[in-house]
This record gives sequence, structure tokens and C-alpha cells, in this order.
Amino acid sequence: MNKLILSILIVIILTGCNKSLNDPLSQLEGKVIVNGEQYTMILSDYEQKEDKVEFSSKHSSDINEIAEHFDTLEVEKSTIFKFEIDTNPSSITVSKLNEDGTTDLVEVKDNEIMMPLESGYYIYQLKTIWSEGKQTFVFDVSVE
Repeated sequence: MNKLILSILIVIILTGCNKSLNDPLSQLEGKVIVNGEQYTMILSDYEQKEDKVEFSSKHSSDINEIAEHFDTLEVEKSTIFKFEIDTNPSSITVSKLNEDGTTDLVEVKDNEIMMPLESGYYIYQLKTIWSEGKQTFVFDVSVE
């Protein structure tokens, strides 16, 4: 009986250690807040340095493919979006992919952006930087 309990404890401990080693960014998250509702953005790419160890992940470079994993938000023109990033980045750069394939930089003020004045479908990409690394988030909207 003692061997069984000891075996179960060892499995539980190893499972916990394995998760922390293989999934170092499991707690990092970026949210977009619209009209008081929070939506988790898709984490596209990241780089993180911890104790002389560097973690990174590069996903598909096709932003349209990444945006498919986010439930498109339907919003009105000039709606304000607020960002909440777990890592409190020192820098946030936002770009907007337009329907015609062009990309525009979007002004970020106090972690907020304003939706366009024109109706259409847009994909937003947030590139964040903080002292331990970088993250890129993606979400999409339909402006009516």
C-alpha cells in the first residue's frame, strides 16, 4: 500500500515539474476589453528569457490564418478597445491589416486604440516588449 501511495505522489510531482519546464508561458495572456467585456487575444509569437534560458515560439506567418482562431468581434465605428497584458509591457506597437491587404500603424494611448471610422473587416496585431522578452497577439474585428 505504501508503494502505491509513493508511486502516485511521484507521478503528481513529476507532472507538475514537467508542466513548468515545457510550458513556461502558460500564465501569460493578453486581453482586449470592449464595452466592459474581456476577450483573450491569440498569442502568435513569443520570446522569453529566464535564468539564462531562452524560450521562443514562431507560429504561422500568415496573420489571416492566426486570426481564424479568434472569434471575430462585431463593433461600431469609433469603438474604444483597451488592452490588458499580463506582463505589463514597456512597449506596445499595434498594426492594422486592412481588407485591401495594406497595413497601417495604429496610435496607442494609455493601452487603448480606437476602431476605424470606415466599415470593414480588420485584423490587429500587437507587438509587445518587456524586460524579459517579446510577445505578439492577434485579434480581428468587423466594424459596422
